[in-house]
Amino acid sequence: MAEAYIIDAVRSPVGRRGGSLSGIHPADLGAHSLRALVDRVGIDPGAIDDVIIGATDTIGGQAGNVGRSALLVAGYPEHVPGVTIDRQCGSSQQAVHFAAQAVMSGTNDLVVAGGLQNMSQLPISSAMSAGEAYGFTTPFAESPGWQARYPNQEISQFVGAEMIAEKWNLSREEMEQFALQSHQRAAVAQDEGRFDNEIVPLNGLTQDEGVRRDTSLERMAGLQTLSPGGRLTAAVASQISDASSAMLIAGERAVKEHGLTPRARIHHISVRGDSPVMMLSAPIPATKYALERTGMSIDDIDLFEVNEAFAPVVMAWMKETGAPSEKVNVNGGGIALGHPIGATGTRLMATLLNELERTGGRYGLQTMCEGGGLANVTIIERL
Repeated sequence: MAEAYIIDAVRSPVGRRGGSLSGIHPADLGAHSLRALVDRVGIDPGAIDDVIIGATDTIGGQAGNVGRSALLVAGYPEHVPGVTIDRQCGSSQQAVHFAAQAVMSGTNDLVVAGGLQNMSQLPISSAMSAGEAYGFTTPFAESPGWQARYPNQEISQFVGAEMIAEKWNLSREEMEQFALQSHQRAAVAQDEGRFDNEIVPLNGLTQDEGVRRDTSLERMAGLQTLSPGGRLTAAVASQISDASSAMLIAGERAVKEHGLTPRARIHHISVRGDSPVMMLSAPIPATKYALERTGMSIDDIDLFEVNEAFAPVVMAWMKETGAPSEKVNVNGGGIALGHPIGATGTRLMATLLNELERTGGRYGLQTMCEGGGLANVTIIERL
């Protein structure tokens, strides 16, 4: 089968809710990474076959196929197509998968995959709330078919995270220690410039804005739980954020034709599902499936990026897979750096790619929980 190569990956800094990037229109936010990508690679954007952008809550400024709007704002020629896709938190990771599949099939030679999200302007579940305002139901509550299969089940990421914490017997104290580690690792990564090669400054912001260097276990212990009697607090959840990210995927013909230098190869792509009620547990079976498909073991992977939607998601995943903490989210994760939903997938992959290069690792595995009980897995090989 033909190969799909990662040529380069860039991203904006991640802005915190109401922070430095909050006032930027989503199309302009996405355009920032799209423009920076072609500028850095030095390629004519007119040669790009397609632009695939992940985004959720596509209403307001994120409506109307914002992926197409963003590439036009970025100055790409009008003949370049664009599409917006939604696989919830895994939207831009799925964009990479679609781009790789297009290249590997020979359908396209050069594809941009990326994502964008301005959560300050359009909070999570804005699309659901907008539907309710017009008298429409939520995606689950009043579907007879859904209720027949999942009767009287509350569908919520918070409920799912609590279920994981309970099933894997994760205490509040353990989860807060994990969250503290995320901030500490992110602060070290910033101080050592580990993100510098992937971040393209925007609106005066040069670093991710959410890292809390002054947090402590004592401060976390004083927070109220998200639900009465629960274990989760805001301290162990990912931050609401604004950002964009983009990655150039090329086939062998495009590499030769345009004189490109690949940084990595797409070794494996897959997606699997699990309980939509627990919702956030799918990275566990998805990772096991990916390793079985590739004939690899957890020990063959040098680095892991597992999205920190909530601390128990990653902690349960580590318990089940046996992946060592020292290889997982070594530069911090969504708890410290933020989780701009549509942009997170390619943000994580940019970080994974740069960290493999920094440490000399060969294989990196990325996975993330997604609404509906889904999880994508991507394994990349550094070249």
